[in-house]
Amino acid sequence: MNGRALAVVAGLAIAAGTGWLARGWFEDAQRLTEERAARLVADAAMAREAGIAGVVEDRLAELDANERVIDRGIIREIQQPIYRNVCLGDNAVRLLNDAAAGRAPESTEPQAQMPGDTAATE
Repeated sequence: MNGRALAVVAGLAIAAGTGWLARGWFEDAQRLTEERAARLVADAAMAREAGIAGVVEDRLAELDANERVIDRGIIREIQQPIYRNVCLGDNAVRLLNDAAAGRAPESTEPQAQMPGDTAATE
């Protein structure tokens, strides 16, 4: 009876192992089918969008540009006392203000002599 019971147990183990292996193959086949279907859907969507993009690109190539961009640079000068008192004299600030306002300079002669200006003393 031990030989017969051992044969039955071995047969059941082989049947269980074979069933387990077959079930694994079946699940792998289902996953592979799902992946292939998803890839086909993605490829079809990309092809459809590429066709639409081609039509839009051709249409845009036919159009003429009717928009003009006019850049009128706005220049803002920040006037700080250190720059006004040290770097530029009154005449230079006056000239800059006239230029910013689009006016001609009021006079070409300096209002006051610069210290150490040898050209004016000769």
